[in-house]
Amino acid sequence: MQPALSVFFMLLSVLLCLLEILANGFIVLVLSRERMRRGRLLPSDVILVSLGASRFCLQWVGMVNDFNYILHLHEYSQGPGRQFTGLHWHFLNSATFWFGSWLSVLFCMKIANFTHPTCLWLKWRLPGSVPWLLMASLLISFIVTLLFFWGSQAVYQGFLIRKFPGSMTFKPWSQRLEIHYFLPLKLITLSVPWSVFPVSIALLINSLRRHTGRMQRSTHSLQDPSGQAHTRALKSLIPFLILYALSFASLSESDWYWPWQILIYLCTSYILILSHLQLRGVCSQLLLLARGFQLA
Repeated sequence: MQPALSVFFMLLSVLLCLLEILANGFIVLVLSRERMRRGRLLPSDVILVSLGASRFCLQWVGMVNDFNYILHLHEYSQGPGRQFTGLHWHFLNSATFWFGSWLSVLFCMKIANFTHPTCLWLKWRLPGSVPWLLMASLLISFIVTLLFFWGSQAVYQGFLIRKFPGSMTFKPWSQRLEIHYFLPLKLITLSVPWSVFPVSIALLINSLRRHTGRMQRSTHSLQDPSGQAHTRALKSLIPFLILYALSFASLSESDWYWPWQILIYLCTSYILILSHLQLRGVCSQLLLLARGFQLA
C-alpha cells in the first residue's frame, strides 16, 4: 500500500475508533445507570456491559496502534511496541468474541421453546451462571494471550539476535512463523466461540418454525409476543454472525488489518444499540434533545 493511502486508512481507523468508543461508552453508561437505579441487571444486560467495556478498551488499543504506526512507522513495525499492543488486542478480542457467544446462547435459551430436558436445565441454570461464564472467558483469553506472547517473544528475539534456522533471513522466518503458528492460533481462538452463533441461530429458527406452525393451526395471531421475541433475537444475531465471519478475512497481518477489524466492531456495536429496547429509547431521546438544541 502506498504511504499516503496507508496514512489515510490509519486516520480513518482513528475516526472509526472514536465512533466505536462513543457507542460502547454509551452502552456501559446507560446500563450502569440502570444497575445503580434498580440494584440489579438482567443476565443479558450484564453480558452487554462486559461486551461494551471490552470493546471500549479494545478501540483505545486500536487508536494507540494507529498513532504509533503513523508517527513511528519503521521503529514501531519492527520493534517490540507492535507486539505489546497486539497482546492487549488479542486478549480483548478473544474476550469480546466469547462475550458475544454467551449473549447468543442466552438469547437462544431464553426465547426458544424446547421441552428437551437438557434445554430446560440450561434455561434454568444459565442466567445464574453468567458471572462464572464471563470469568471463564477472561481466563481462556488470558491463556490465549500467553500463547501469543510466546510467539511474539520469539519474533522479537529473532529480530535482535538475527539467528535463524538454515540460511533463512528475518523476513522469511517471521512469515513462516506467522503462517504455521500465529494463523492457526487465531483460527482456533476465533472459530471456537464463533461456532456458537450458527448453532444458536439454527435453534432459534427451528423454534420459530415450530411456533409459527402452532399459531397457524390455532386462531392466534402470528404477531404474538413470542414470535416477535424470536424475530428480534434473530435480527440481533444474524448480523453478528455475518460480521464475525468477515473477521476471518483479515486474519493475516496486513495494512488492512486494523481498519477492517475496527469497522467490524463499529457495525456490531450500533446493531447492539438498535436491537436493545432501552438503549434504543435513550438514543432516541438524545437525538430529540440534540434536534431541540439545533432548532432553539
